[in-house]
Amino acid sequence: MSWRLTRASARVADTERRVAVIDLGSNSWRLVVFTYAPGTWWKRTDELYETVRIGAGLGASGRLSEEAMERGIETLSVFARFCRSNRLAARDVHPIATSAIRDASNRQQFIAQAQEAASLRIEVLSEEDEARYGYVAAVNTSTLTDGGVLELGGGSMQLIEVADRRARSLSSFPLGAVMLTERFLSGTGSAKKKELARVREHVRETLSSSPQTAWLTSWPGAGGRRVVEDGESDGAGGRRVVGVGGAVRNLAAAAQHAAEQPDIGVQGFVITPEAMDELVRMLAGMSVEERAMVPGIKPGRGDIILAAALTLQTVLELGSFAGIEVTEAGLRDGIFLGRTLLAGGEPLLPNVREAAVRNLAVQYESDMVHVEHVARLALQMYDSLVEGRLVERAPDERELLWAAAMLHDVGMTISYDDHHKHSRYLIVSAELPGFDPRERALIAQISRYHRKGAPKLGEMAALARPGDDDLLQRCSLLLRLAEHLERGRDQAVSEARLRSGGHAIDLHLEAAGDLTLPRWSVERYGDDEAFERVFGRRLLIG
Repeated sequence: MSWRLTRASARVADTERRVAVIDLGSNSWRLVVFTYAPGTWWKRTDELYETVRIGAGLGASGRLSEEAMERGIETLSVFARFCRSNRLAARDVHPIATSAIRDASNRQQFIAQAQEAASLRIEVLSEEDEARYGYVAAVNTSTLTDGGVLELGGGSMQLIEVADRRARSLSSFPLGAVMLTERFLSGTGSAKKKELARVREHVRETLSSSPQTAWLTSWPGAGGRRVVEDGESDGAGGRRVVGVGGAVRNLAAAAQHAAEQPDIGVQGFVITPEAMDELVRMLAGMSVEERAMVPGIKPGRGDIILAAALTLQTVLELGSFAGIEVTEAGLRDGIFLGRTLLAGGEPLLPNVREAAVRNLAVQYESDMVHVEHVARLALQMYDSLVEGRLVERAPDERELLWAAAMLHDVGMTISYDDHHKHSRYLIVSAELPGFDPRERALIAQISRYHRKGAPKLGEMAALARPGDDDLLQRCSLLLRLAEHLERGRDQAVSEARLRSGGHAIDLHLEAAGDLTLPRWSVERYGDDEAFERVFGRRLLIG
């Protein structure tokens, strides 16, 4: 096998492909291009965005206005020109319309005009299909097993009950941010208490009166707020809710900024009920113009973001969720995953975290045989330390060590020199679905120190929990040792175990080849001082 499994080599086996999904939402429209090699890697490679507000006035008239349709036709013409410029075949372009166009009495007129002007065949999703693709996006970008998915758009809100990763019930409600704003919050100044109360009551009544949302309020603890401590399950059976949609992402970004956390993206970020309450209080006291200037809130959402926050706040209260876990994925990702990448079977990645890590490693041209062996050796040493009671296992520590080992060389796609620093940057910049911001930060920092230096959290300390500094020290050192043992990239060391040896810790090696190079690398660069500082004993090579 060649020294690297790269994107170039992936193309030899299976030609790189591209598809475009055009998401025609009630508020904003997006054209997103996904590039992929089936069974190997995938990524979002381009995007166009426009706040079309196609659903403006729909709640009152039941029709798409002439002005809104003109904005839509103009935007679709731009999207169509982009597709032609990028030589995207018609079969690879998927224009998808949701609630605003679906509910409009003149939708056929608009669809016909759009096809004539832009040569795009718009598919109008049913309520159930819209909810289903939102579920596909959420369940494949989070570790959600049991709980719910909430997708909030401009015209509607979808709620999906999830059990054992499968969608049990799918429902859609006319509770979109544009709809609620036009009906209850049409002013441009700060909101009155009675206006806020009317929005909350309308959302509560709409959801409580539907038999499709019985799951939301019927499980133990629902109907009232519950405080959850770190490490405690968030409700009966660890029930969670994952939020999808631009307004959800914007609110997460605003909450992240308010908490003075590093801006490394909102994938996996949890908006707690307390944080949501504070956002509602802050936004309600502002004018529409001021809301549009809040860090994290896109200017085009300034007028509708308060309605979105009130809706999420009410769902949190109804379900007594410990927070809304945010995903960067949207309906467009669900369409791509369900119809392209995972088509032909159940649209579920077997393991979201593993898929995300391997996907990133291949994108950045890692030597997969090498990094997988480094990960194997690092985990063998970690497991032996735990079995010998030399360290106490921290939650998810083993998985974070594995992810860092798999990604420690991604920085080499930039340069060998300082590639440990480049790896950190690339990991921090990646979404890594399935991991929250703290976990991504730890993976990045572990990778950062796989070569040299005293591991430290640095600016990521704002995300850390008690014990994370020790976790970083342990995992960085184990990854460093594993890298030295695989210095020849030839898998000469088949097994590595750390065992107590009195006043020292013995490194026992099983050989699959000549151990001259790995022994030399550990003895020369293994950093005995750091090992003794972290584990309290000297390292001896058996």
